[in-house]
Amino acid sequence: MRRSVGLDFGTTNSAIAVVDDGAPPQLAAFRGGSDAHTFPSVLYFAPAGRGTARALHPETHAGHAAIEAYRAAEVKGRFIQSLKAYLAEPSFDGTAIGGRKYAVDDLVTIILKHLRREVVDDLGELPPQVLVGRPVMFSNARDAADNEVALMRLRRALATAGFAEVAFEYEPVAAAYAYEQRLQRDELILIGDFGGGTSDFTIIGVGPGRARRARVDDPVVGTEGVALAGDAFDKQIVRHLVAPRLGRGSQYLSPPDKFLDVPNWPYANLERWHYLSFLKTPEAIDMLERIVGTALIPERIEAFLHLIRDDLGFEMHRAVQRAKFALSGQEETVFEFRIHPVQIQQRITRQDFTGWIHEELDAIRGCLDRLLTRTGTAPDQIDRVFLTGGSSFVPAVRQIFIDRFGAEKITGGHELTSVATGLALCAAREAQVVPA
Repeated sequence: MRRSVGLDFGTTNSAIAVVDDGAPPQLAAFRGGSDAHTFPSVLYFAPAGRGTARALHPETHAGHAAIEAYRAAEVKGRFIQSLKAYLAEPSFDGTAIGGRKYAVDDLVTIILKHLRREVVDDLGELPPQVLVGRPVMFSNARDAADNEVALMRLRRALATAGFAEVAFEYEPVAAAYAYEQRLQRDELILIGDFGGGTSDFTIIGVGPGRARRARVDDPVVGTEGVALAGDAFDKQIVRHLVAPRLGRGSQYLSPPDKFLDVPNWPYANLERWHYLSFLKTPEAIDMLERIVGTALIPERIEAFLHLIRDDLGFEMHRAVQRAKFALSGQEETVFEFRIHPVQIQQRITRQDFTGWIHEELDAIRGCLDRLLTRTGTAPDQIDRVFLTGGSSFVPAVRQIFIDRFGAEKITGGHELTSVATGLALCAAREAQVVPA
């Protein structure tokens, strides 16, 4: 039996699908969580126990198990999320956990090993070959060289996790393969893939006629990407609702009589999920401890210290996600998050949120327009717009495409797993030899 594997390693969630000898694609099921077919791309290091061996090799959990272990622990260990956002940062060479230094690809490897074990338990053994999704532009990548750094690191992590033969495909192209399965005629479509760290767009021809031709002719008309998406939206909620209640923008007394602004850099790290677990540094804690005694609103600095010391970043992340998801279906909600001694409870409207993310929406709009202009494609030439990924549910994001193409052309489905399904289908098709 020939097995083709597609892996979508995402900033927020991952998924994997297989195609066996031309059978329909099958998504792996994971233990725990509300969505059995997604694996949260998170990693948890349990607190180091006594003894050198435990300190150098702490117990690790990934996916839903990481969330469960973190929430059950009375003394919190290190909870790390959004690691994909670090892949394209050459300056990030790793972090020390316990008594050991971990490079970013070491951390990704641990997640992938846990993921692979759960997939094997569910679907059986996997071949060493895998087709992996990649964004057009990795999060935090400044140029093509940074993209290559990200691919090198990801390839190294995949190999160590057991995937020795790795090929990459653009994530929106993979989503097109998934969408193609529902078609009875050929179409020219626009794929919008919104992840945690990137928004990617592809214009591609799909349909049964193109499928019969395999990839003898390239159906991709063009691709574009911008390195922002769901995490950038979350950042604005943290900036406007959370950070001010933790001391951002406040002042403290510097003896004898000078009032200074609380430094902003710890709050900049607070806004980025992949920096949260690395905020717990002596530098940040010492600085906040020095100013809390003379802060004009000391309870807010105390709350920030409590969040850092007790590793409550994931709880804050859940509160932000709840608010964002609520605003996708209703006009207003109440944001709630308690960090002793501060209780944050504030009404937020969809209009507020849309205003906060206007720069991000402009960047997405500009990226889409560049793709249309560069490929010489008029909106009326697009038969269908397929939107996938968690942030595709944000009404202001969908409105960009409604304005360009009309509501009747917008479609979606299986927003968190379509890339993995499409990757497996693409891998299976690549394995076939079909004459033109």
